[in-house]
Amino acid sequence: MDRRTFLGVIAGGLLAAPLAAGAQPAGKVYRIGYISNSPPNTPESSRLHEAFRQGLRERGWVEGRNAVIEWRFAEGRMERFPDLAADLVRLKVDLIVTTGGPAARAAKQATTTIPIVAVAVSDPVGQGFVASLARPGGNVTGLATLFPELAVKRLGLLKEILPGVSRVAVLWNAANPGNVIILRGVQAAARTLGVTLQSREVRGPDDFEAAFAKMSRERHDALMILDDPLLFQYRASIVDFAAKKRLPTMHPFRESVEAGGLIAYSVNLAELNRRAAEYVDKILKGADPAELPIEQPTEFELVINLKTAKALGLTIPPSLLQRADHVIE
Repeated sequence: MDRRTFLGVIAGGLLAAPLAAGAQPAGKVYRIGYISNSPPNTPESSRLHEAFRQGLRERGWVEGRNAVIEWRFAEGRMERFPDLAADLVRLKVDLIVTTGGPAARAAKQATTTIPIVAVAVSDPVGQGFVASLARPGGNVTGLATLFPELAVKRLGLLKEILPGVSRVAVLWNAANPGNVIILRGVQAAARTLGVTLQSREVRGPDDFEAAFAKMSRERHDALMILDDPLLFQYRASIVDFAAKKRLPTMHPFRESVEAGGLIAYSVNLAELNRRAAEYVDKILKGADPAELPIEQPTEFELVINLKTAKALGLTIPPSLLQRADHVIE
């Protein structure tokens, strides 16, 4: 069972927003845009979307009564995000929720006036989405992640499981500018740990086959996957490839370990989506996104698949198992 949950608000927290108080405005049905990569017809995606709906219901926003959600999905095609964002702007939605950096970037480029709640964005300041975490200063706020720091931590965990690891393939989405920041941090950590990284890029669904074929021709001790909506969507294909090649894998999300990956160290995506509803609630009640601090995670979850470890002939260190939040047997 999970022992820890996602929490933590910087700069005084969301509750400090003075304009957010009060009951829901009467009489109006608010239109909320939601842009995501993953298609809606998978159990994992449905769980994330339901977490968002649950967060809305907890605050009195019910679809069909006082709120309508306009769902838009890129389904692995990053180039679709600008059109999806433009469509929501044409509909004159009251607010846009985005998941992942590419969706947030498309929404920000599409409008400077409609509030945007960006979920699971790595380094929103570095990517130019906001002026600062404490005071975003524009129409974008939301929930950031510490993906660069997490990626470095993950490499260290891989080294803990495989002390002799020397060559690690890194699968990442080169079309996501946030991944460039993450990869830079991992490369610096690899030099400290004496690990050689082999970058394997994808930019869309059609690139996985070539990336897998290239990795098949080379020798790797392990495979590390960077945080990205596209890689989340194709996690089953990644897990299947790794299983066939008997590659230990480090994943950015627990859902990948539940699908058969070896280990993940991550934030809780469902909780991020549920907490996004708090931002929506505050803004629809009058809060200015420019004044709502960006929330960052302070607690994370370590998930280990013992069944996969046994299939790979690996023994997970007892100290690591004791630190795990969830162990799949």
